[in-house]
Amino acid sequence: MSTQKDVPHYTGHRQRLRQRFVATGGEGMPDYEILELLLSQAIPRADVKPVAKALLTRFGSMGEVMSAPLADLQEVKGVGEAAAVALKVVQAAGLRLAHQHVLNKNVIGSWDSLIDYCKAAMGYEKIEQLRVLFLDRKNTLIADEVQQRGTVDHTPLYPRQVLKRALDLNASALILVHNHPSGDPTPSPDDIEMTKEVRDAADKLGIALHDHVIIGKNTHASFKSMGLL
Repeated sequence: MSTQKDVPHYTGHRQRLRQRFVATGGEGMPDYEILELLLSQAIPRADVKPVAKALLTRFGSMGEVMSAPLADLQEVKGVGEAAAVALKVVQAAGLRLAHQHVLNKNVIGSWDSLIDYCKAAMGYEKIEQLRVLFLDRKNTLIADEVQQRGTVDHTPLYPRQVLKRALDLNASALILVHNHPSGDPTPSPDDIEMTKEVRDAADKLGIALHDHVIIGKNTHASFKSMGLL
């Protein structure tokens, strides 16, 4: 026969967290409590508050926790495969939701949503990656593809490869997006030179390069806004 002493101390805490979440939708709840709720679904028989706080201490923020590789997540005490996969599933769901806000829409008219999506997809990556957004004549996003992955401070950009893909898709315009893992989105001289090469080659084919956006962790830089395009 069970008694009150048999009930784990964290049971009541979880119930209170769930009730607060239901009442507020999570608004006003700190990141570690949202992580607690998530982890409790994958780790039903343990106090996950210390695990949630350890994750934030290790990675620095909710975004960085969600973006961390599976292997790195499992290095945190208390995080097994099930918990790590649960975190990555939430990240994948969030990215799909953000992507739906821009896919098949005029991205120039949905610029803030586009930047939010790019930040979510690339802002916490540990290596540079080049993403190309292909647009039709109405500036509707018809394809979103990662073209290259590089190192912590460089990713190759091959104009011929980018433009061949644009022709395959019958795209009329492009937006280049890449990330700076350092968090500083300031364009490098190489970034500027490669962008000019793509623009000049695209012009010859009647394809417009609308912008090149560099994503930092919580900020971004637009070549067009900076007068570099």
